[in-house]
Amino acid sequence: MIPQTATETDPKITKSLDPKFADMKIIPQILHKLEVLKFTIPTPIQQKTIPLGLEGSDLIGIAQTGTGKTLAFAIPIIQKILTEKKLALIVLPTRELALQVDEVFQKIGRSLGINTAVLIGGAAFGSQMAMIRRHPQVVIGTPGRIIDHLQRKTIRLQMCHVLVLDEADRMLDMGFAPQIKQILRELPPSTERQTLLFSATMPEEIATMAAKHMKTPVRIEVARSGTVADKIEQEIYFVQKDQKLPLLNKLLQEYTGLVLIFSRTKYGAKKICRELQMSGHQVAEIHSNRSLSQRREALDGFRAGKYRVLVATDIAARGIDVTGIQLIVNFDLPENPEDYVHRIGRTGRAGQKGRAISMATFDQRNKIHQIEILTKTKLKVLGDQNPPAGYAQKTHTHSGQRPHQAQQKHFNHRRRFARRGRR
Repeated sequence: MIPQTATETDPKITKSLDPKFADMKIIPQILHKLEVLKFTIPTPIQQKTIPLGLEGSDLIGIAQTGTGKTLAFAIPIIQKILTEKKLALIVLPTRELALQVDEVFQKIGRSLGINTAVLIGGAAFGSQMAMIRRHPQVVIGTPGRIIDHLQRKTIRLQMCHVLVLDEADRMLDMGFAPQIKQILRELPPSTERQTLLFSATMPEEIATMAAKHMKTPVRIEVARSGTVADKIEQEIYFVQKDQKLPLLNKLLQEYTGLVLIFSRTKYGAKKICRELQMSGHQVAEIHSNRSLSQRREALDGFRAGKYRVLVATDIAARGIDVTGIQLIVNFDLPENPEDYVHRIGRTGRAGQKGRAISMATFDQRNKIHQIEILTKTKLKVLGDQNPPAGYAQKTHTHSGQRPHQAQQKHFNHRRRFARRGRR
């Protein structure tokens, strides 16, 4: 099916532009919880998505990070559970994101009798089995662990009539397409379920998936692909590699608020964390070499102010929901421009101002150019943008390619196979 495009003139969307949750067809029990939590004014994606979700429409939601997508699908799901006894499955790319989605359901649904089961890697099967035995109405999990439970026959999905695929583009980038296809085969057919798909971008693979597994989905887009929040100030330093850590220490002296630092590799994150600790900073790290409990402690500590600085790989780019992050530092440039958007989307949320500073070596100008093309933004250069006298740029790589050719190939490479082992 070709997705329908929802516009502000579409009669199905007119109602979704109402300014308050109370103006939507949300049942009183949920409205009361929203009021207690001080949720009164929906975000644009919530305005457009919730009414259609309540009606049972299939949806494709295209929105940047930090726009309130979780609540946009949580409210319709909770209402359908309470009024229609529906069961739901939510599939996400990372453990952190799964835990944060569960937190939203706990805040709104726990007192309403909503049970959830979180199925993620790094957690014991025993504890997950205990959650399953409570007959959860909502299963939240990552593709790999959901498949593990399906193979062990500890869960069945034939009764799940609401499916959410969150951060669908990221899941495809991480190589989860086979697992998603397997999960889809275990669910009721598309004609008998409601499917809500959310993605920051709309690559061809997503369009193909929607056409095959969704019924006349309505496409809702609140920002163009590659858009970042207007209040994020984006800047860049061109520096040599050995000058990155001194520059980072200087930045941390200038900023007193929460700072999130991105490293390209887990080994780099560990090194940055160690160096900053030696400089007296309260810092924690999140990457794939850390256990689930360590990652949760780091994130909770960062959110509570125990740690002022958090160093992370891209595993956290879409899994950190912390208000008040003042500064994003790209210690290493990301592997592709889309990850840049997801990284800096951790600041400038909920209308707040934010700043994103990237560090690039002098031979990475092409990567910067690709970011500027995607974001349609010219990054402000801080400091000297010219290489120092005597700076020698290699003319060829080990493969015989010129540097800009090799960088372009690496930068645009889909990370379906390479990413897993490095994070």
